[in-house]
Amino acid sequence: MSEKIIHINADEFESVVLKSSIPVIVDFYSEDCAPCEVLAPIYEKMVDKYGEYIKFVKILRQTNRDFAKSINVSSSPTVLFYKDGREVGTRLNGFMNKPQVRIAIEEILGEVIPKEPMQRIDCDILILGAGAAGLSAAIYAARAKMNTVLIDESVPGGQTASTYHVANYPGTPGVVRGNEIIQNMREQAKSFGARIDDLKEIAEVKLMDKIKHVRTEDTEYYAKAVIIASGAKPRALPAENADEFKGRGVHYCATCDGSMYQDRKIVVVGGGNSAVEEAVFLTRFASHVTIIHQFDNFQASKTAQEEAFKSDKIDIIWDSEVRKVNGQGHALTSVVIENIKTKQLSEVPTEGAFVYIGTEPMSKMYQGQIDMDKWGYIAAAEDTKTNVDGVFVAGDIRTKLIRQVVTAASDGAVAGIMAERYMVSNKI
Repeated sequence: MSEKIIHINADEFESVVLKSSIPVIVDFYSEDCAPCEVLAPIYEKMVDKYGEYIKFVKILRQTNRDFAKSINVSSSPTVLFYKDGREVGTRLNGFMNKPQVRIAIEEILGEVIPKEPMQRIDCDILILGAGAAGLSAAIYAARAKMNTVLIDESVPGGQTASTYHVANYPGTPGVVRGNEIIQNMREQAKSFGARIDDLKEIAEVKLMDKIKHVRTEDTEYYAKAVIIASGAKPRALPAENADEFKGRGVHYCATCDGSMYQDRKIVVVGGGNSAVEEAVFLTRFASHVTIIHQFDNFQASKTAQEEAFKSDKIDIIWDSEVRKVNGQGHALTSVVIENIKTKQLSEVPTEGAFVYIGTEPMSKMYQGQIDMDKWGYIAAAEDTKTNVDGVFVAGDIRTKLIRQVVTAASDGAVAGIMAERYMVSNKI
């Protein structure tokens, strides 16, 4: 933990934040919070770069809940900016990446930061993305004695790291936290010699040339083969006012924000494994959970469905989609749903909505260079080869039927081996 980061409580807020002579960034965080764990190293990275110009403060929301509520902070993490004793800029909450935090800081500071000099790194295999697929690929490529570099715009882990528990990963004792799997994979990849550069903002990707080129904010990478493992992100709720209430009633992580709904009624949107499993998890806190699903049956596993059906705290609204989110100030009050068969609208009172309606691939930066399907997933068969020579794809970003941690790791293993064979067969 950097000594430049100041930890305070509510009593110190006025003297440390409001009376500061320089701008202040304040992180309201919680313990045992996946997005908070993702933000922590980003915060460390930012304080090293901007600590001379802006004060970095952290407040544990769990022990300062009343104060947090008084300034309308109701989820973790929530990042606020202050200048000359008042809040400025745009609040950030939930899962954040480095570009989001950097841009928000630079909007407050203006152009006072000197540009960093660029450095160059050459390697055999460059892996884009450090989730289960990317780390698995790094393990296999590095073990094959390839000069392997893995870069990620966030911290290693992807969606796996933010999963509260994984109950079906082979070789684990029943249930394990996703972050534990990632930490083990990360250490294994490093033990074989892989280099992992996290918190890198990818500005440009060139895949068509024999030597591939990727530019970040401070480094230019040149590689003989590339494995794309950028993954996917949760799909946002496509309903009126959903963005406005993100982090203030609309959530995408039950582990992070479920505890704030103790003895309250909430809804879960979706019907796959994540939605049903998280609905069951949320019954630990909520007095009642209503699952809203667009179909008349779940797509979740039989085990997950059985747990949901036997809970007296859960009921289900079938064949329906959320059309609008209603609230007053910073509090959610209801969602408006439409029955997709009858087209009838109805209102469901709720104080919180947790959304699990699938994912969307992180593939925008590769558009125009590589074949994709109509949803943006990169086209490749089980051999992970793309239409571009020397470029492979693994994990949730690939066209495939099943997206699980184990299939991502499997893709990574195949991609690592295929990239190494590409290097050997082409005598590169």
